[in-house]
Amino acid sequence: MIVNPTDYFLYVPLLPEVATGILEPRRVTVSIADTLPGVQLVLGEVDGLDLTERTVRYAEPAGERGELGYDRLVIAVGSVNKLLPIPGIAEHAHGFRGVPEAVYLRDHLAEQLELADAADDPAERDALCTFVVVGAGYTGTEVAAHGVLYTELLKKRRPRLHDQTMRWMLLDVADRVLPELDERLSKTADRVLRERSVGVRMGVTVEEATADGVRLSDDSFVPTQSLIWCVGVRADPVVEGLGLKTDKGRLVVDEYLTVPGHPEVFACGDAAAVPDLTRPGEVTPMTAQHAERQGKQAARNIAASLGMGTRRPYSHNDLGFVVDLGGSQAAANPLHLPLAGFAAKAVTRGYHLLSMPGNRVRTATDWLLDAILPRETTHLDLVPPHKVPLDTAGPERPN
Repeated sequence: MIVNPTDYFLYVPLLPEVATGILEPRRVTVSIADTLPGVQLVLGEVDGLDLTERTVRYAEPAGERGELGYDRLVIAVGSVNKLLPIPGIAEHAHGFRGVPEAVYLRDHLAEQLELADAADDPAERDALCTFVVVGAGYTGTEVAAHGVLYTELLKKRRPRLHDQTMRWMLLDVADRVLPELDERLSKTADRVLRERSVGVRMGVTVEEATADGVRLSDDSFVPTQSLIWCVGVRADPVVEGLGLKTDKGRLVVDEYLTVPGHPEVFACGDAAAVPDLTRPGEVTPMTAQHAERQGKQAARNIAASLGMGTRRPYSHNDLGFVVDLGGSQAAANPLHLPLAGFAAKAVTRGYHLLSMPGNRVRTATDWLLDAILPRETTHLDLVPPHKVPLDTAGPERPN
């Protein structure tokens, strides 16, 4: 039995392609019912846990309350946008963790250029065509790389914007792009971004956000209506309310993915602080690669707890990472072999197709159509900005 607020699994790594019109939103959502036949899906948001009675409390979409009992429990609630105490951020920035946010950004980019096309004031046009991405990690780098190509495409379809500069900025307090990945991937991504005229500014972040723009830590002010927040993630707030020990907001578990003192409770993914046996004293990073493998190991250990097989500790050395930079560009290091350009692009898309639990043919078809047909850029205004505030606890559930 699965309790989840949506009826689908979200493949987060491809959200930048949803935001720039390459993929339709349903391509990155995989039906839980179709993928897991025989598993009962309960639509609801968990907000309470009784370890003594072994019950889970949840709220249904219509507001009704529900309760379920369990023999074994897996906590895999994932993560949400990471907030920082910066004035104006919650009011003027938008995150990038769910389908509603990606759809909102796609429409927002088109709307900005439509407004710029109709504006006569050069300063107003410049502000409308300026886009600030905060966070040069995996998500922020891909959003900036895809975004600049998308706005250039939109610009070409509007003759009045022929001489207008599309200004993209990527900010981070770190000293390089993709600071958590291999330095060779970082250099490739940095080079591609700068070749596309993205303003890569390391050691700089936002000090204040206003309705007119952002003030940066170097005291400069950037007029903009587009502040995209990709600083990082934090464990879903539901973890803090469970009454269990946490480590920086993540649920503490042992190397077998069980909660200390509660062998019937397992946790994995971004919500769990899993000991990293390859780096003693540290926990595994919040990546899809670890979450996927932890989920499989948790399933094996649950089976072992029921007398089928032997439980084993979670241990995994990363097999490399892939970063899609849009167009024909990517950076990848499969098995730690650094690749760039078309070879990296092929590896990146192959990796995504293998990792997705469904929709592979449809996704590959969308990629093919994007390569041979003009991209659809219709502004549908499906998700208004007030529906995707940065401080939402669940980016998959618009307020």
